Amino acid sequence: MACWILQRLPYQERLPRPGEVACKRQKGNGWRAAGETERFNRGKNDMSYKEVSGGICAPRGFAAAGVHCGIRANHNEKYDLALIKAEVRCAAAGVYTTNKVCGAPIKVDRAHLKDGYAQAILVNSGNANTCAANGVALAEECCALVGKALDIPAEDVLPASTGVIGQPMVIDPFARGIPAAAAKLAATGQGSTDAATAIMTTDTHKKEYAIQFELGGKTCTVGAIGKGSGMIAPNMATMLAFYTTDAAVSPALLEKALKTVVPGTYNQMSVDLDTSTNDTLIILASGLAGNPEITEENADYEAFVAALTAIAEHMCAEHAGDGEGATHLITCEVTHAPDLKTARAVSRSVVCSNLFKAAVFGRDANWGRILCAIGYTPGDFSIDKVCVWLSSAAGEVYVCENAAYQPYSEDEAAKVLAEHDVLVKVDMGTGDASAKAWGCDLTYDYVKINGDYRT
Repeated sequence: MACWILQRLPYQERLPRPGEVACKRQKGNGWRAAGETERFNRGKNDMSYKEVSGGICAPRGFAAAGVHCGIRANHNEKYDLALIKAEVRCAAAGVYTTNKVCGAPIKVDRAHLKDGYAQAILVNSGNANTCAANGVALAEECCALVGKALDIPAEDVLPASTGVIGQPMVIDPFARGIPAAAAKLAATGQGSTDAATAIMTTDTHKKEYAIQFELGGKTCTVGAIGKGSGMIAPNMATMLAFYTTDAAVSPALLEKALKTVVPGTYNQMSVDLDTSTNDTLIILASGLAGNPEITEENADYEAFVAALTAIAEHMCAEHAGDGEGATHLITCEVTHAPDLKTARAVSRSVVCSNLFKAAVFGRDANWGRILCAIGYTPGDFSIDKVCVWLSSAAGEVYVCENAAYQPYSEDEAAKVLAEHDVLVKVDMGTGDASAKAWGCDLTYDYVKINGDYRT
């Protein structure tokens, strides 16, 4: 399996000499000859880990299922209900939307997570259970049905919903689907895949991932599934994501780790600048890996945070790259910024720029739109040393030096932008802070999809 590496190099005063281009992942002075090659990838942090199959069922102690229960009348066969169950009561934590209008399941989750523990997650697609008069009561009733089916307390069930906002909901589909999902639970890769499929709405493919790493001499695993390809904007923009891990982590440190990871990952992702009412990221930790429980911010805690960051970065790329109507994943990597706040803000500005997103769709290396987005980013910083590269598996073009035009081949730039994964490298030349953000291009199909979403 591949291990992705992302390294921060010491701040380099000089800009590239003629015939050189940036190579932020290379040791040494950070520059390489224009003819040399560099492997392009979506980027990960510098922790070693192994990708494994199985998604949320890869960690010890978890089973999952997906079934059709009939949430939406016009979808007769699509899976629309997912169930995740742990063998044991787990440390649990969640992060939710900042939208003042939030789904009823989020209100129930917050109440059920007050003690820091949970054992099951129930997710439906097709109806957001937001702005529904009976929303909270229905979510609580669903938890009771899960509790009965799994023989666990209803308070240990965390509900989540995604779909159309403001639609009425009834309990009947859940009364049919929850027992069926409970009977189908499987601690297998297929169980994870079925659950990942059941939570999809406008997604074009399922999103699941798992990695292994070491804590205290024990092999630990983190798995994830997620959905969301529209109504995604910076500020807890995940739509829905569910993580499982067999690492032993106390509830307090699990919550701290999650809230440490989110600002640099999920809060750096945007598809359309609309923050969802139902954004939810939940993690369950079974502790069955047998590592010494993480109860303080020590080396094991840092390793756990690094693993969460790695899987979150992968999932962010999956979400953004599958944006509604998208034909490109756009990653903006900012380096040598004066501080972390600026680095994050600049990278977000670039991936959120509708003008630049449209240019990428048209394979037009209109780098001036990148500079424009950097320029209107709030903050006190200089743009005088800003340099920009466009990179992909097809190669790399150096388009801007010291905030001014750098001669490049339009034909080569078009080849770079023809790839699905496009990386924008922005070197601000004024410090040593770095950050990334994820987005996608803006296409005609985005309007088509959202013009008839309810039909």
